Amino acid sequence: MLGFKKREAAKPSATLDNLQAALNGEMNAKARYQQFAAKADEEGYGPVASLFRAAAMAEGIHVDNHRKVIVKLGAPPFVKFEIPDVKSTRENLEAAIQGEVYERDEMYPAFIKQARADAVPAAEHTFSLALSVEAEHARLYTAALNNLDQLRGEARTYYVCPVCGWTSEQPEFDLCPVCSTPVEQFQEVR
Repeated sequence: MLGFKKREAAKPSATLDNLQAALNGEMNAKARYQQFAAKADEEGYGPVASLFRAAAMAEGIHVDNHRKVIVKLGAPPFVKFEIPDVKSTRENLEAAIQGEVYERDEMYPAFIKQARADAVPAAEHTFSLALSVEAEHARLYTAALNNLDQLRGEARTYYVCPVCGWTSEQPEFDLCPVCSTPVEQFQEVR
């Protein structure tokens, strides 16, 4: 025997902990974006308010998806609510970008890796859906920040996939690019 140790599989509780963390983060992001939308409306940035409302809806879809997997794994979902820190619309966009980039680049990739190691495909799936959507949110928020001076005025319509939360200004596709839900099922948000 050469003294190799069999690598121990990670405990599934790590994936459950990650699901709870993701649920908590998404629920608080939803509340934060709703407050950011109100501030953008107050400051006259109707299109940005619409974007925040659409993203809040998408985060709510992630909450539901994560919650279902937690329940499927036999655990009670829980959330620790945080009071949103609302500043100017410019600062709120900067904070939103920072949060979405963290989820896109660090949190969800690590959670997906752990779910694979723990052999929990339902968790891997919900994390993967959220990752794709958070990347799009980061792109949309960055574009809004870069064009903030031109985004005063009335609300605009965004379209949100009811299955994964994909958010689009113009649904110029037949099926959701993330989960293949027909575009006719997307929800309009203003």
